[in-house]
Amino acid sequence: MRLEYFQMVDRVTALDTATGTVRVESVLPETSPIFEGHFPGYPIMPGVLMIETMAQTGGWLVMALLKFERMAFLASVKEAKMRSFLVPGQAMVVEANLVHEGSGYSIVDARILADGKRIADTTITYRVMPFPNATLRDEMLRAAQRVSIPTELLPHG
Repeated sequence: MRLEYFQMVDRVTALDTATGTVRVESVLPETSPIFEGHFPGYPIMPGVLMIETMAQTGGWLVMALLKFERMAFLASVKEAKMRSFLVPGQAMVVEANLVHEGSGYSIVDARILADGKRIADTTITYRVMPFPNATLRDEMLRAAQRVSIPTELLPHG
């Protein structure tokens, strides 16, 4: 995980387009400038970054379902709940499942788990639209390979 670059997903461990589900694993870095201010003497992952982690997880699912022909842009976060804390070095599992897809929007339910406990959950809506340019699409495809999106879900050529 590279917090400063908003790279929140280390590795996709399961992605099933038939059931509309994804599971990722990430480990918080031991050190990060983020922890210096949040909070001195008691470093925890900011809630907004937990939401971003869930949003990226669901975003990978949505783009894979769309065969990376369109981009999923965060549109809204509904009823986000932070139930516990995540600390430096802690491993987490993030899961998302598709609730709705159509009319230019996708909705997922997402959750973060750590040490067998639910840490956070939310419902996320994405605006789904064409990639604004080839550079962004190419970067997203490279990132998809970095996080281990199954190659059969990536466009070829």
